[in-house]
Amino acid sequence: MKVTAITLRPGNVIDHNGKLCVVTKYEIIQPGKGASVMQVEVKDIRTGSKDNIRYRTQETVERLRLEQDDYQFLYADDDGYNFMHNETYEQVSVPGDVIGEPKQFLQEGMIVQIETYEGEPLGAQLPTHVTVEIVEADPVVKGQTASSSYKPAVLANGARVMVPPHIESGTRIVVKTEDGTYVERAKD
Repeated sequence: MKVTAITLRPGNVIDHNGKLCVVTKYEIIQPGKGASVMQVEVKDIRTGSKDNIRYRTQETVERLRLEQDDYQFLYADDDGYNFMHNETYEQVSVPGDVIGEPKQFLQEGMIVQIETYEGEPLGAQLPTHVTVEIVEADPVVKGQTASSSYKPAVLANGARVMVPPHIESGTRIVVKTEDGTYVERAKD
């Protein structure tokens, strides 16, 4: 759908010279003389390259709508990560680089929101928090205060995370999928 450039905001997906680009930043520049312009920083969804584009504020831009559906994670293989649509039972394989770092927190049966454009997966949104068991943690060092010191621990999925000293091996914790940081001890 066509929209005026001044309405573009971060997260919008546009068609720029035949490429799918997501808006990451925008700025309205008002020179002392002449018409205002819209400075937009975009990132190519497929290649990851960034670009700066200037539009006149009233110029029209092709804004694209992405389909967002819930999929259930099934398994990972050499081709990527396989998901099943919750209503149509259609299966889709998503490359690991589309999911990004949070892929290490995927668990069998997890519901993930996948964004697609004309059937091609472009992004995946995992739940914000996930519960994982610690398989290895350093012992507590006497004299450390719980408020300021953290110790390294290894999760069941192999990821490393910093946890408070009172957390031991075998404990289930809640971790932020976005950056892999400790949130709290899981309530069983």
